[in-house]
Amino acid sequence: MSDSFIQAARAAVSQLAPAIAASAKLVDARLNAVLPQPSGRQARVQEAMRYAIIAGGKRLRPFLVLHSARLFGVDDSRSLRVGAAIEALHTYSLVHDDLPCMDDDDLRRGRPTTHIAFDEMTAVLAGDALMTIAFENLADARTHHSADVRCGLIARLAEASGHSGMIGGQIIDMLADKSFGVEDVIDLQRRKTGQLFEFSCEAGPILGQADAETRARLKAYAEDMGVVFQITDDLLDVTSTAEKTGKAVGKDADMGKQTLVTLLGLEGARAEAEKRARCAVEALGPYAAKAPELSALPFFLLDRDA
Repeated sequence: MSDSFIQAARAAVSQLAPAIAASAKLVDARLNAVLPQPSGRQARVQEAMRYAIIAGGKRLRPFLVLHSARLFGVDDSRSLRVGAAIEALHTYSLVHDDLPCMDDDDLRRGRPTTHIAFDEMTAVLAGDALMTIAFENLADARTHHSADVRCGLIARLAEASGHSGMIGGQIIDMLADKSFGVEDVIDLQRRKTGQLFEFSCEAGPILGQADAETRARLKAYAEDMGVVFQITDDLLDVTSTAEKTGKAVGKDADMGKQTLVTLLGLEGARAEAEKRARCAVEALGPYAAKAPELSALPFFLLDRDA
C-alpha cells in the first residue's frame, strides 16, 4: 500500500474523536433500551449491571462493529444491537477482571469497581448476567432476519470470548511469569484483548453476508489494531496517571508482569505500535478509503492519553 493511504489515515485522525463520541452516544442509547430496569427481588443485580456498563468509555468495540457493518450497507439498527452485545460481554470481563481473586482493582473508569460499589457476590452475578444478555441480543430476530447469520454471530462471539479466546488469555495472564518473551506476550494479549476486537470487525461482514476473503481482511486489520491498542495501554500503565486513565496504573510492574513495554522498552514498544498501525491499514486494502474511521483508528490509538 502506498504512503498516500497512510497519510490519509493520519489526516483522518483529527476527525475521529467526534465520530467515536457520536457512536458511543448511539450505543449508550441502545444499551439503556436493552438493559433491564431494576425491579423486584432481583433489582440489586440489575442495578449492578447498569452501574458497570453505564460508566462511560469510548465504546471502541461497538464503534468497530458499526463502521465495519456500514461497509456492507447494514442498517445501524442491526449493528447497534451487536455493538450493545459486545459491550455487555466486554463489561462482564472487566467486572470479573477487577475482582480480588483476579487483578483486585478498586478503580475502573474513574469510579469504584463494581465489587467495591456493591459486593463481590453481586459483582460476579452482574458479570454473569451481562454475558448472557449479550447472547440474548445476538439471538433476537431484530439483529438479523437470517437465523444463519445470528448463529454465525453467536458462534464467533462464543469462540472469541471462551477458553481459547478471552478466558484463555486471562488464565495465561494470571499464570504468566518473567520467562515470557515477545511472542508469548503477543499470544496472551491477542487472546485476552484482541479476540473481542476481531469479533467486532468480523461482525460487519457477517451481518452483511460478505465472502470469506473480506471477513479475513477485516480480521487481519483487527489483529494488528489490537496490538496497537494493547501496547498503548501498557505504555499508559507506565507513563500516565490514575486521574487520566480512570484506573490504577503501574500494576504490571508491581506484579512483575512482562509486557511489550518491559520487553522492548518505551521507544521499542512505540516503534512496534507504529509498525502495527501501518500493517492494520494495509490489511484493509480496498476498504481503507471506504472506511476512513477504521483507517484512522490505529493512529488515533497511538496518541491516546487515557
